[in-house]
Amino acid sequence: MNSRFPSFSVLAVALAFGCFPSVEAAEYTQVNETASTISFTYNQFSSRVYGTFARFKASLDFDTANPSAGHATLAIQLDSIDAGSEDANTELQKPAWFDSEKYPEATFESTDVKSLGDNRYTITGKLTLRGVTREVAVPVHLKAENAIGIFDGQLTLKRSDFKIGEGEWGDTVVSDDINIRFRMVAPQR
Repeated sequence: MNSRFPSFSVLAVALAFGCFPSVEAAEYTQVNETASTISFTYNQFSSRVYGTFARFKASLDFDTANPSAGHATLAIQLDSIDAGSEDANTELQKPAWFDSEKYPEATFESTDVKSLGDNRYTITGKLTLRGVTREVAVPVHLKAENAIGIFDGQLTLKRSDFKIGEGEWGDTVVSDDINIRFRMVAPQR
């Protein structure tokens, strides 16, 4: 037996106890906001509506070798919404919806990161929208491609939890569930 190589049984034990990482460790500390996207969908009159936010700032400090020490922030400029029409964009800025004159940003700050294995994580944090703060848990999948990390995630928010669309819009014309998707692109450090 060649002593330079471990025996099969040593390799099997190492793999069984997770001594070898499944993915090469990498650090991500900067978000490329130009290559990143935030989108949403909801139902209105039984039709699916798609929209995006064009302006946001994001920060990231994430090491795949120590994900529990990770931290992320996001600040979305609510007046950068594109909900498919100028009328919708204007309506969403009004006090019944985002009230963006009083609350120009939606913010998220992580408080905990849990590794689920296979490059999947749950990032928990505080989301503040319209002056209301709620804890949310966001499932995220990390894909590494050519020294670029792509953090894909999605969550469903209830607009009523943040008092969005009150008054005449409080009925079921617009769904209470708003599905948020994001794709944050970060170069490997």
